[in-house]
Amino acid sequence: MKLHHKLKTFKLGGVHPDDQKISAGVAITPLPLPKVVTIPVAQHIGAPAKIIVQRGDMVKTGQIIATHEGFVSSNIHASASGRIGVIEEVMDSSGFKHTAISIRVKGDDWQENIDLTETLVEEIKLEPKEIVARIMEAGVVGMGGAAFPSHVKLSVPEGKHVDHLLINGVECEPYLTADHRLMLERPKEIIVGIKILMKALGVDKAIIGIEDNKQDAIELFQELLKTETGIAVEALEVHYPQGGEKQLIQALLNREVPSGGLPADVGAIVHNVGTTYAIYQAVQKNKPLIERVVTVTGKSVKQPSNFLVRIGTPVIDLLIAAGGVPEDTGKIVSGGPMMGKAIADLDVPVAKGTSGILLIPKDEASRAEVYNCLHCGKCIEACPMGLEPYHLLLMSKKGNSQRAKEEHILDCIECGSCSFVCPSNRPILDYIRLGKTQIRKQKKV
Repeated sequence: MKLHHKLKTFKLGGVHPDDQKISAGVAITPLPLPKVVTIPVAQHIGAPAKIIVQRGDMVKTGQIIATHEGFVSSNIHASASGRIGVIEEVMDSSGFKHTAISIRVKGDDWQENIDLTETLVEEIKLEPKEIVARIMEAGVVGMGGAAFPSHVKLSVPEGKHVDHLLINGVECEPYLTADHRLMLERPKEIIVGIKILMKALGVDKAIIGIEDNKQDAIELFQELLKTETGIAVEALEVHYPQGGEKQLIQALLNREVPSGGLPADVGAIVHNVGTTYAIYQAVQKNKPLIERVVTVTGKSVKQPSNFLVRIGTPVIDLLIAAGGVPEDTGKIVSGGPMMGKAIADLDVPVAKGTSGILLIPKDEASRAEVYNCLHCGKCIEACPMGLEPYHLLLMSKKGNSQRAKEEHILDCIECGSCSFVCPSNRPILDYIRLGKTQIRKQKKV
């Protein structure tokens, strides 16, 4: 009788939505260049980048067009060659307006110092400080959704000791398959990227965490790492939101990040597989972050796809390439069904943090009727952060920001598990997001 090893997972809360990985078997396809790319200067957590070009300038693909402002910021590069057009405020996928630089595309003339060959470069010549500087120069940010500047994560605060690098290959959000395809198609580059990160951090242990619904990726990395030391692959239980930093750290290392704390507080640094691949390209190929893999999917989508897309490409171009917008579409979401946000304008540009575009049919898109809270406690049981979501909803609704802050509303990772399990269909996550926004606005005053 075969004994099954119990898979690791985080301990508190979580849910099990149907994973719906419709596009998992579809190879990554480069999307043709659009006529115009519109590149926001705030595609990352922190200060928006400072624009260094003006209308009429000619730029090459990979050229810096906006520089990081301060330490927590990120460079922005031209994702195609052409002439700088209007510089104006445009709407992003969250419905907010941000300054963006448009480029009228005239081709794809790259900066000369960028290596565009497919040759795998394994030897890491740069020293740790040089690696961090190169990543900063290339504008690499977290590509799992948060878009936190990667050079900041690698600059471990004085007094902190990091002993583990964790690579997030979980992709727990339903429907999304961009990371899965990247692991299958670019595993050797990801492994070199892991070694680059290990060198930059000065650690000799790395673990790649992959959920058990991606057996092909798990087996591929296990095979490629058979002769390597220091890098392990761990199959994880399919359990949402396993891809959250704090949840992944608990699952892989059994360490708990304190409230308000960072992974470095418990000796870990977490990077997404997409970010790790971008770091390989930045350090070994001198290639800035100007494109990413985006999943376009949904139950009625004619051609569910994983596209390699230039930053600044309008979402409508991706939808057309995937067979158009189905007639029964009720909502188009940037991201997945749990954490994603509905798109109001199909001309919004793809950004560094755009992982997927999900088309939801009308019969699933409309909100169900909202009833009074039953005080059933299901949202508390589901919360992976140990919060009381129904209580945070009430405080946010009343505008009681101080009390919400005292109840650790800022610890919420916005995974949506509370809304998912609520039998009264209450918009819990919406109000929690509102409460967090109120607190951040008060900080700026």
